[in-house]
Amino acid sequence: MAGAGARHEFTVSGDDAGARLDLVITRHLPELSRSQVQKLIHDGHVRLSEDRAKPALAVWSGLIVEVDVPAPIAANPSAESLPLDVLYDDADLAVVDKPAGMVVHPGAGHAGGTLVNALLHHLSGLSGIGGMERPGIVHRLDRGTSGVMVIAKHDRAHRALSAQFQAREVEKEYLALVWGTAEAGLTISRPIGRDPRNRQKMSSRAPRARPAISRLLTSEPLGGVSLVRVAIDTGRTHQIRVHLSETGHPVVGDDVYGGTRASVPPRLAALAKLKRPFLHAARLAFRHPGDGRPLSFEAPLPGDLAGVLAALRRAAGRAPDAGSRDLP
Repeated sequence: MAGAGARHEFTVSGDDAGARLDLVITRHLPELSRSQVQKLIHDGHVRLSEDRAKPALAVWSGLIVEVDVPAPIAANPSAESLPLDVLYDDADLAVVDKPAGMVVHPGAGHAGGTLVNALLHHLSGLSGIGGMERPGIVHRLDRGTSGVMVIAKHDRAHRALSAQFQAREVEKEYLALVWGTAEAGLTISRPIGRDPRNRQKMSSRAPRARPAISRLLTSEPLGGVSLVRVAIDTGRTHQIRVHLSETGHPVVGDDVYGGTRASVPPRLAALAKLKRPFLHAARLAFRHPGDGRPLSFEAPLPGDLAGVLAALRRAAGRAPDAGSRDLP
């Protein structure tokens, strides 16, 4: 959290007059999310020279705002006996199939029940480069995304794996169900950064954006939606979700980037069963950090997504295993 353990003070200018207090604070302290600011206000860490601090308070020019950002409490994650499918495990690394709904590491609002808590139970030895809260974590998946992740067992392996990710040497492929008829062979090259209008979202229109490349390897049309296999050459936050949404094919079930619909035709009725975005990290390939041999791991679609896909194929008149040979 920006400026943690510090006090911040500013005076509202005429440009901010009439805006909500929580929005004005996020403009002055951009590293704080709106939800973090609202919590600070509710917890009494925001004081005003006049009136009582409330998130929706319309501020005025000359109002003095004081914000105390408490220092974070160091977390010491404990082992928890949580279900976790370990695909591979040796002295240097482990590969796991992260379930949907599981946050990768402890953080605000998620002190337990995370992948890190599960790793501490299932594995012996994790690297410390990620810090006390993120042992072994080399890369991340969104909470709602399932699939393959590699975990470092010691610092040397962590550094070697991180170098491969930074050099774009790791092959990462995802399966996604998207709206519309997506075109196989499409390459999406749009930079991604924090959306200036919504700190919880990412966008290619951000003033500070980093290069991002996604490639649609295959596409199976299913009567209004398509199952696509996407390879990403970079690993930006929400990359696939942003790229697909901005090209007119948002991920089905993604309520952040336009992937939900109020109503659907009968042939797509199975989509009502989705409780999360239809996005799965299906394949991960890299070199072993110890001896350099190539490794490749795949995770099958989990039951919730596989069931929806099977129903869509039946409704489209396809056999359960129809479609591209590269798709499940």
